[in-house]
Amino acid sequence: MARFPVPSFDDLPEDLQERIADEADRAGFTPNVFSAFAYKPSHFRAFFEYHDALVEDSALEREEVEMIVVAVSGVNHCYYCNVAHGALVRIYADDPMLADQLVANYRTADIGEAHRTMLDVAVKLTERPTEVGPADLEALREVGFSDEAIWDIGAVTAYYNMSNRMATFAEIRPNDEFHTLGR
Repeated sequence: MARFPVPSFDDLPEDLQERIADEADRAGFTPNVFSAFAYKPSHFRAFFEYHDALVEDSALEREEVEMIVVAVSGVNHCYYCNVAHGALVRIYADDPMLADQLVANYRTADIGEAHRTMLDVAVKLTERPTEVGPADLEALREVGFSDEAIWDIGAVTAYYNMSNRMATFAEIRPNDEFHTLGR
């Protein structure tokens, strides 16, 4: 994080140390977003608690969540999320090229109609939120998304628009490890 100091791990509250250590054990390294958000422990807790709710209590498949993140992050030019969540798309979708396609132009990615519609709505919510209306929700229903899944599409989109803006604002850079995961 270039614009704010990254706190020392040893100076963090115990619950943040535990969460970061768990993530480092799972990933094999500490994702920079964990170190960066530790700058404000109360924000760290809220940020990751909501993140966990979005991915653990979702009507969407994990690869769909990550597809939304990457498409939205591509539109927002969020370097951290393009790279970090691009790695997660590659892993969850078991597709080494999909993330690159989504970042460059999701409209030309090798995805089906349901996922294209999902990403159309997510990108519209990102770029022109006041234009999202009943026809967009109906389009999602027509391709098979339940109302709960539609809610989750909106929630993931909104959360990652906020996350993209914080990562850009604070200049959080992706770990080198993310560039090669899932390739």
